[in-house]
Amino acid sequence: MKKLEIFDSTLRDGAQGEGVSFSVEDKLRIAGALDRAGVGLIEAGNPFSNPKDAEFFRRANTELCLKHARLVAFGSTRRRGVNVREDQNCAALLASGAPCAAVFGKGSAWQVREVLCATPEENLEMIFDTVRWLTDAGMETFFDAEHFFDGYKDNAEYAMRTLRAAAEAGARRLVLCDTNGGCFPDEIERITAEANRLFPGMIGIHCHNDTGCAVANTIAAVRAGACHVQGAYTGLGERCGNTNLSTVIADLQLKLGYDCVPEDCISRMTGTARMISEIANVSLPHTMPYVGKSAFAHKGGMHVDGVKKNTAAFEHVDPSLVGNQRHILLSEVSGRSAMIGKIGEVIPGLSKRSPELDLLLGKLKELEYAGYQFEAATASFEMVVLKELGRFQPFFTVELFRIIGEQDSANRHMASAMVKVRVGDRYEITADEGDGPVHALDRALRKALEVFYPALSGVHLIDYKVRVMDTGRATAALVRVLIESSDGESVWTTVGVSTDIINASLHALADSIEYKLYRDQVGASKKQGDGCGG
Repeated sequence: MKKLEIFDSTLRDGAQGEGVSFSVEDKLRIAGALDRAGVGLIEAGNPFSNPKDAEFFRRANTELCLKHARLVAFGSTRRRGVNVREDQNCAALLASGAPCAAVFGKGSAWQVREVLCATPEENLEMIFDTVRWLTDAGMETFFDAEHFFDGYKDNAEYAMRTLRAAAEAGARRLVLCDTNGGCFPDEIERITAEANRLFPGMIGIHCHNDTGCAVANTIAAVRAGACHVQGAYTGLGERCGNTNLSTVIADLQLKLGYDCVPEDCISRMTGTARMISEIANVSLPHTMPYVGKSAFAHKGGMHVDGVKKNTAAFEHVDPSLVGNQRHILLSEVSGRSAMIGKIGEVIPGLSKRSPELDLLLGKLKELEYAGYQFEAATASFEMVVLKELGRFQPFFTVELFRIIGEQDSANRHMASAMVKVRVGDRYEITADEGDGPVHALDRALRKALEVFYPALSGVHLIDYKVRVMDTGRATAALVRVLIESSDGESVWTTVGVSTDIINASLHALADSIEYKLYRDQVGASKKQGDGCGG
């Protein structure tokens, strides 16, 4: 297997994505997760650009114990007209304590003239001086040739001269950047092959996703000889994002036979992607290859039947290889095979001839006719199965709730909620405020229940969707509410339906909380059983 070097830029380039902001604590957690996932190089930030990145490197040097990865500090070539020894950016790279530096410089003559406002020769000197100074100081240096592919198409001879300047100064890798993300795989492959011919064994690739081709472009570059791959683990980044490393690693290692991460690390892929998304407060797209919630989801009866006979019928890899799992989605188009398979996950031992199956199939169709949707809300489906078969003991009852909406003179919209819950023969009444009635209700309900179930303090909503089912009835229309929740490790979705959006939301909220409590109870019972068996 040919070894590839994986370079993750989630903490630097990924953090430039819209709506993404990492604290120092966030960055330390993500760096640790990337290391456990087998990533070899972690670009952690620009220590000159902001105090937060400088603090990260200070803390990382003492707090992170990395097994697979080395940290990389990011910065630019020296400024035009400034001696490299006096350049504060270059000094900050050395002071970071990181063993590696990624230095970006212009790989395009047009960019040098129009953006850098320098001469072509000045740019070459800036590249050479910076790389030489850092390598002489003992830092392993990667040169990121910014706008390289556009520069090559405009002036190939000059683009190659920028690579030669870095190579002669001691750069370990020459990284070709499709900075604007506008290239296609055939261009990437052709130009990368030419660069690799001139600088064999030194070429890296860094693609952006503005044409939706970042993954394909990266694979094309690897086929053309690139041995170093840059990207962000979940594709975060400026504009349309960076190459999605979770997709690229799986494609290259599982499909094409490259050695990207240690074999025992690739099964951490799904958990790592979900953890990064959770910390970034960005929903991981359900359809993301390999790690998405729907990556191995099957709904149509023919598909479900085929997968049950042989998983290769509709799955290109075993989901467990990347730490994901198969999902059988249930709806009115599901067949009995899908139903028995999904119910078997909740209540083992039922057969296609079990009377309980007919009962549950009827209940499912009845609820979907009423507006419920279980293909996404599998947690609510589990609750239906358990309750219909008498296998569920409610953890609490909402005795009553009251919502008050307010608008003050400053046009600020607030809401408050009062909730009364019963657990066994005990009652708890609490109130809270929120940025709307559902937010206030969620906070008040959790506040009341945390008195009895402290573990709920770690549960929070990560998505909330409302769909109007029969718009012809205007404000009296039936609405469906889908709520996605997480405890930091697992993610689950519940559904509620009503003509009252608050009631629909409460139903979904209650299901979400009861599902969490039930799964914790089952987990505790298994651990206890394992302990007794030992």
